[in-house]
Amino acid sequence: MTAVGTVEVRAPAWRGGFGRLWSAAVVSRFGDALRTAALPLLAASLTDDPLLIASVTACGYLPWLLFGLVGGAIADRVDQRRAMWGVDLVRGALMAGFAVAVGLGHASIALLLALAFLLTTLQTLFDNAATALLPSLVPQPALAGANARLMTGQQIASGFLAAPLVPGLLLVGVAVPHAANALTYGVAALLIASLRIAAPERPARKSGSTLRAEIAAGIRFLVADRTLRGLCLATTLCNVAMGGLIATLVLHVTGWLGGGDRAYALTLTAFGAGSVVGGLLAGRLTERIGRVRAIFLAGALQICCLVALGSVREIWVPALCLGVFGTMNMVWNVSQTTLMQERSPREMLGRISSAFRTLSLAGAPLGALLAGAAAAGWGLNTPALLAAGLFVLAVASLGTLIN
Repeated sequence: MTAVGTVEVRAPAWRGGFGRLWSAAVVSRFGDALRTAALPLLAASLTDDPLLIASVTACGYLPWLLFGLVGGAIADRVDQRRAMWGVDLVRGALMAGFAVAVGLGHASIALLLALAFLLTTLQTLFDNAATALLPSLVPQPALAGANARLMTGQQIASGFLAAPLVPGLLLVGVAVPHAANALTYGVAALLIASLRIAAPERPARKSGSTLRAEIAAGIRFLVADRTLRGLCLATTLCNVAMGGLIATLVLHVTGWLGGGDRAYALTLTAFGAGSVVGGLLAGRLTERIGRVRAIFLAGALQICCLVALGSVREIWVPALCLGVFGTMNMVWNVSQTTLMQERSPREMLGRISSAFRTLSLAGAPLGALLAGAAAAGWGLNTPALLAAGLFVLAVASLGTLIN
C-alpha cells in the first residue's frame, strides 16, 4: 500500500457533533489531570513506601496490557456513543464515591490502587470507542484537523489549566480535586449522550463468533497493512525511548546539568507548550506533505533534539530541545491517529486501534527499566542518547513506506 498523499485541506465543522465531542474530551481530560496531580500527593500522605506510591501509577498502565484488546473488540460490537457516555457515568460515580471517602478520612492505599485500576480498565473501552466514533462525525478530509484540535484542546486543559489549580483546590479540601473530576465525567457524559448520530452499520457477525476471534481479526489486519504495521513498530520503539526519557529526565536536568526544580519545571512546561504549537500546525502540515512523510519529518527532528539533549551540557538545552520535541510529538500523534482511521475498515477500527495502542504502550515500562540501568552504568545523559538511537531505528523502519 502507498502512503496517503496530499489531499484537500478541510477544517472540521464544530456543528454536527464534533463540537460536543471536543468539549466532552477536553472537559474529561481536565478532570483526569486534576486527579492525576492530586493522587500522588494523597498517596504520599498515606505512606512513605516508594514502591506503594509508584504502584498507584503502575495501576494506571496495567489494564491496557490486560484488557486493551478486549476494550477494542467491545467498542466494535456496541453503539460507541452509548458506550462512551455509559462509561463516563460509571467513572463519575466511582470518583464521587472516592471523593466522599477521602472527605470522610477513609482513604487508603488499597482504595487508591483499586480506583486507578478500575478507571483505566474503563478507559480502554472509552478511548477505543472515541477513536472509532470520530470518523462518523467528520468527513475523511477533515480527520487530521479534527484530531489536531482534539489533542490540542486536551493538552491545554491538562497541561496548562488543571495542574496549576490543584494546590488551590487542595487548600479548600483534600477531596475537592476528586469531586471536580467526578463532575467533569458527568458533564462529558451529558455532552456525548446529546449527540444525534445513527449507530454505525456493521456486517452481521458470524454465528458463534467470539471476542477472541474478533480480536485476532483486528490484529491480522494491523499486521497485513504495511503502513500500519510499520507505524506500529516505529511507535513502539519510540515509546520505549519515551518511557526511559520521562523516567530519568529529572535526573538529567538536576543531576547531569546541575539544574534545580525550576529548571525541571521549565523543561516540562516547554514540552507542553511545544505540544500546543504542534497541534496548531499538525493538520495543515500533514495534509500538505502526507501522513507518513509528516511522521518521518517529526522523527528526524526528534532525533536531533535527543542527540543535543544528551550531548550539550548547558542548562538551557532541555527546554529548547523538549519544546521542539513536543511540537514534533504532536505532529506524529495526529498523523498516526489519522492514518489509522483512514486505512482501517470502519467496523474494525476499535479492534485495530486497541491492538495498536496495546502493542505500542507495552514499550514504555521496558524503556524505563533500560534507561534506569543505562543511567546507573554509563551516566545520567545516557538515556537521552539511548532514546536517540531508538528513534533512529523507528525512523529507519518508516523509510520503506515513503514512495
